[in-house]
This record gives sequence, structure tokens and C-alpha cells, in this order.
Amino acid sequence: MCGIVGIIGNEPVAPLLVDALKRLEYRGYDSAGVATLEEGQIARRRAEGKLKNLASRLNEAPLYGMIGIGHTRWATHGKPTEQNAHPHATDKVAVVHNGIIENFKALRDELRADGAVFQSETDSEVVAHLVTRELKRVNDPVVAVRNILPKLHGAFALGFLFAGENDLLIGARKGAPLAVGYGDDGMYLGSDAFALAPFTDRVAYLNEGDWTVIRRNGAEFYDAGNVLVERRIITTQVGSGLVDKGNHRHFMAKEIHEQPEVIGRTIAHYIDMATGDVRLPTDIPFNFKDIRRICLSACGTASLAGLTARYWFERLAKLPVEVDVASEFRYRELPLDKDTLTLFVSQSGETADTLASLRYAKEHGATTLSVVNVATSTMARESDVVMPTLAGPEIGVASTKAFTCQLTVLAALAIFAGVQRGTLSQERARELAQQLIASPGQVADALLLESKIEQVAHKLAKARDVLYLGRGASFPLALEGALKLKELSYIHAEGYAAGELKHGPIALVDEQMPVIVIAPRDHWFEKTVSNMQEVAARGGQIIVIGPKGTAVNAALTPIASIDMPDVVTEFAAIAYSVPVQLLAYYTASIMGKDVDQPRNLAKSVTVE
Repeated sequence: MCGIVGIIGNEPVAPLLVDALKRLEYRGYDSAGVATLEEGQIARRRAEGKLKNLASRLNEAPLYGMIGIGHTRWATHGKPTEQNAHPHATDKVAVVHNGIIENFKALRDELRADGAVFQSETDSEVVAHLVTRELKRVNDPVVAVRNILPKLHGAFALGFLFAGENDLLIGARKGAPLAVGYGDDGMYLGSDAFALAPFTDRVAYLNEGDWTVIRRNGAEFYDAGNVLVERRIITTQVGSGLVDKGNHRHFMAKEIHEQPEVIGRTIAHYIDMATGDVRLPTDIPFNFKDIRRICLSACGTASLAGLTARYWFERLAKLPVEVDVASEFRYRELPLDKDTLTLFVSQSGETADTLASLRYAKEHGATTLSVVNVATSTMARESDVVMPTLAGPEIGVASTKAFTCQLTVLAALAIFAGVQRGTLSQERARELAQQLIASPGQVADALLLESKIEQVAHKLAKARDVLYLGRGASFPLALEGALKLKELSYIHAEGYAAGELKHGPIALVDEQMPVIVIAPRDHWFEKTVSNMQEVAARGGQIIVIGPKGTAVNAALTPIASIDMPDVVTEFAAIAYSVPVQLLAYYTASIMGKDVDQPRNLAKSVTVE
């Protein structure tokens, strides 16, 4: 979750950029920089480490330009050095970037063949060179940016500053948030309203796929099809608070939309983007080749992340995994030894049953590894190994971005285990890492289906009971879908392994029963299609979440199809989490439920 700020002002903007970036420190960062126009030319100041280092650099060599961009970077491609810090620039353009450009290697090779000389190890620098090359062809910054955006694969927020253009900033987003601020003394671009709060409380948010042209007298917005559109200016209530809802009705909606960014940040923490090798952020006191089994324990949604990961560990690392809800694990008197890795998953790191299970494991001599979202939590402090999820604060009670970040960490760990155990070649491990790196872009693509999913939710809002079906790694996602719907809408819902349908649940199927089938194109796809046909034969109201054409090819007529991007990957569950989350969210919203604080539930369960 890097930070972006841009200002078109009436006074030197460098100090203002640094002050705004300080408000984004909570996102985490390892370097920072600003760029302004000095007599029409791009000038930069960058520094490794904290913003005080950048401030010192500016004291030594001030910048006086009245237009500029700034950035706090969390390293993805390349180490946290001054050379890799943003903004990245040519003599024509400077760019700041949040997210991951998945196809940067192919773009970099293409640009080098055209004579581009790269100064950093980052994926972001390719954007500056793409725009520079395009400017030679069209000589128009707005057209140049418009033309290069379709070439970028992945999730991103971008801010552009152009040499010789004292009245122009351009921003663009796909899967990472971006906002335009309207002030009395200038115009602003920022990662969120919190960064812009010192300057203005009037903000317009870019929708998914939007790009914007900002000048001193206002801003124009274009959608993903390059059509000029209106984006509503709202008055924010951010003030001095840390987290706000942005332009979303609920924190849950905001957190669903933050997933491309936070998943990308988490991936970058565990995968060397230059080599594709999985790297753990800390030394581990064991080798997976010496581990005989994993005992995984968690509660609620976190336990379903663990259940999903079981498929990955067993398939990729050939490592047996037992999964228990923590409230049972702690009382089973499970035999443990030094050859057992106990793995615990929690958003808060304070969940009472999970913490008690961790302590039981430590008492019985097992190695403990925790996947948590709060690095200072009790579980983190008491574990032998801590693997953080970098989801940022999650306010909504129903977990969304923490869940997908948990999946991301566990997927990386399964690849790492496979390499150590010799069940994955280095080449295959890198292929899997690239599949994982593609996840933020796939999640961003899934978010584009939001309006369709909202339409489907109107059908669910009328139901009394709902079934979710999935096979393989989609079975835990079926459980998660049912859990989310129960939590938020209070509709009775159950998730089943699709192969178990004929062993009992099919008795529930009739013309009034919505049956949601999660069907990515994976190892189990054909069998899942067969299960859908069983439901259809009994009049069930099928809702398909799968690749486009799934229902047609299966000769089915569902009541709704959510046509997902054709995600052919071991880790499809990450992208397929999005429609599951949005279905529950919109169903509950349509029914008028309290989405962020469902009845009887708490964000962190700290008592038994």
C-alpha cells in the first residue's frame, strides 16, 4: 500500500508533498521521493528509509516548483534503495506507481530493444519509458497516457508529471485507489482522502478503470473505454482520523476494493519479483524436508483460508495437513512432536481459541508458525515464526481483504515448502510464483463484475435458504460464501463439497432453492459441471460463478451467470473470493442489514 500525492498549487509544493506523505506513513514504506518542475524541467529528490531522510535531502537541495508528485514506496521489484525509489523519470515524464505491472519484463525487453536505458530494478520504470516512447509519436501527454494504459497488465494506481507542462497532472487506476481533490489554492491527486485532508475536503474518486486529466481549473475523468464521464465531488469527513470509507457506503465495500493493492503488497513481501523465487521475510528454525505433517488451526474465515491451503500444501509439497477449528484443536489432546509444524491463522492475532491452541502446541514441543495481520499481536509475539499479512486495518466485521491476504501468504509458503522438500523444481516453483503474482490483476478484473453481481444479489435477497457448491480448493470457498451470507444477511446458507451433493444435500433442492456453484477452470472443473447438471435435473435455481460460457457448454440454463476471467491457476480461489464476497455484501445491503457490524458478531473474539 504505497502512497501517492500530486499537487498543482500556487506556492512551492515540495514541503506540501512531504507533509501529505507523512499522513500515509501508516501504510508502511521503505523509501520516498518527490518530483517537481523547475523552470519546466523535471527535478527529483529521493531517499531510502523514512521521510525525515527525504526532508533532509530537500533541506540540502530545495525544490521550488509549484507542481509536483510524491510517493512512499513499499519495495516490490528491487531493493529499497534510492535508485529504486519513486518517482521514476525520463527527460519527458515522471511517474509514481502503486501496485504491480505483471508484464513488466516483456515491456522492458521491448523498450530496451527500442533504445531505452533503465536506471532501476523496478517494474514501475517501464511506465515512464512507455510514455516517453509514445510522446515521440503523438507529442501529446494526454493521448500518450491514454494509449499506453491498455499495455499495462496488473493492478495499479499511477500519477504522471510532464516536462514543460506546468498545468497538468494525469492519474489512472486499475485495482488500486486514487482520488482527486478540489481546493481553493490548487488541485490534488492522492491515494486516499486522508492524504489530501490538509488541503481540501472536496474529493472525487476514480472508479475502477478510470483515468483523469487534472489542471488548475478542475479535472476531467475518462472511463476504461476512454469515454468522458462525470465523477461526483463529495465532502469527506476524514479530518484527523486514520481510516474513512472513501466513496463507499460501507467499510466492507472499501476493503473488498482494496484487495488488488494489499494482495500485491503481500506478494511482494514474499516473492522476489526479479527472480520469481519465494523468500520468507524471516529465518525459520526448521527445514520443510524435516516436517512430517502440518497441524493447522484457526477460527471462522481464517480456518477456511487454512482449509484452502491444505490443498496447496498437499498437492505442491506432498505434505499432509490436518485442519481444525481452534475451539476443537485446543481440547483434542492432539499428539504433537518436533516433526510437526503447527500453523495458526488469525486476522487480529488475539483470537482466544487460536491463541490457546498455539500455547498448547508450544507446551507440547511443536514448532509454531502464525499468519497474522497485526505484527504486534500476542500470537505474533509468542510464535516461533511470524508471517504477516499486509492487509492494513480491516474495520468491517466480516473479513475480506485479510482472508485473501491469508490465502496469498499460505500459497507462497506452500511453494516454499515444495522447493525445500524437493517436490517442486525451481522452474515449476517460479511458474507458480508467476501465477500468484497475477492474482492482483485477476482480482481487479473480478471487481469489474460488481454491477452484475449486484443484480444477482436481488435474487438472493428473496431466498430463505441457499446452497453453495465447490470442489477441491473451491470447496472451502463454498463454505466461506455460505458463512458470509449468513453473517451479513441472516439468510440460512450451507456450503458443500459438490461431490457430496448426492449423499444428502440434493434432497433440499427444489424450484425455490438458489444453488451457487463455484466453478473455476481447474482440476475439478468437469466434475463440477456434472454436479450442476444434477442440480438442474431437479429444478434447482443455479447461479454459476465460472469462466464465460460455462453454463452454455454444459447445456444449462441458470438463473444467473457471473462470468469470471478464465483464471487457469492453482490459486484461483483468490480471485474467486471477490464474487463470493460481493454477493453477500449486496444481498445484505439490499435487505437493509448492518453490513459492517452484523448482529451478535465482533471483529475479534478474545473470550472463549
